[in-house]
Amino acid sequence: MAVGARSGHEEPEKRPEQIAEPSAGSAGEPPAAVTGPAEGETVDDEEAQEPGNQRSFWKELPLLVGIALVLALLIKTFLVQAFSIPSDSMMNTLQRGDRVLVDKLTPWFGAEPERGEVVVFHDPGGWLEGEPTPETNLVQDFLSFIGLMPSSEEKDLIKRVIAVGGDTVSCKKGGKVVLNGKPLDETSYIYPGSTPCDDEPFGPIKVPEGSIWVMGDNRQNSLDSRYHQELPGNGTVEVGQVVGRAVVVAWPVNRWATLPVPETFDQPGLNAAAAVAPGALGLAGALPLVLWRRKSLAGR
Repeated sequence: MAVGARSGHEEPEKRPEQIAEPSAGSAGEPPAAVTGPAEGETVDDEEAQEPGNQRSFWKELPLLVGIALVLALLIKTFLVQAFSIPSDSMMNTLQRGDRVLVDKLTPWFGAEPERGEVVVFHDPGGWLEGEPTPETNLVQDFLSFIGLMPSSEEKDLIKRVIAVGGDTVSCKKGGKVVLNGKPLDETSYIYPGSTPCDDEPFGPIKVPEGSIWVMGDNRQNSLDSRYHQELPGNGTVEVGQVVGRAVVVAWPVNRWATLPVPETFDQPGLNAAAAVAPGALGLAGALPLVLWRRKSLAGR
């Protein structure tokens, strides 16, 4: 705001910092009155610029919101996505209402699900038949669109990978899950009081290449691979249907936890190739002896 000269002949009170030096004009000539900037000139003053800064912010706000939405969509599509747990089939590892973050990046680089991982996958066909689609409002639809909430229209499931392509898996009533001839100690993750498969024994099942065999941690309350063996794939899920691996429980805060692979899947000799290796080595060692014996007999 411009500062004008005082009106009338009233003498202004003089303070030391207000005393002006005499101008280069004639002696006794009063100093020129202090005036504001001429029309068209600007004032280099922070207070004067503040309204302009506010207008600039509101002009940039739509651009900032647009960039944030694009980043959110890219993260949802290529990096991570939030999913809600709708049932008790993965207790106590996951509880109803938990929100998990799913890694969607590694599958883009050719990584496939591994034994022991908790994965989210699309309904292979018939697993969720008859399940109702929950109703949502506009806010929930928007949050689902940008990846902050799971979509109610996507029929996805979450289970633990027990076997991968090439594995042979089975379970008898009263026994443990047997993977490539090795019994699994599942006490660290199955629901307390659950049995490995007493409600639905199965196998042996040879998992096709490019597929996985999945089971819930709450075995007596999980309609997993065991219950869909009459469908194409005999209960297995194609790797192409896998959305990604659940890596962390993000909500509620008091449930925050990572989802590592249990140690039972790290035991020696679990790989299908390792299970047949001793036999293959024995055959390779016996073959020269057989050929030598045949040659010596033929020379007699």
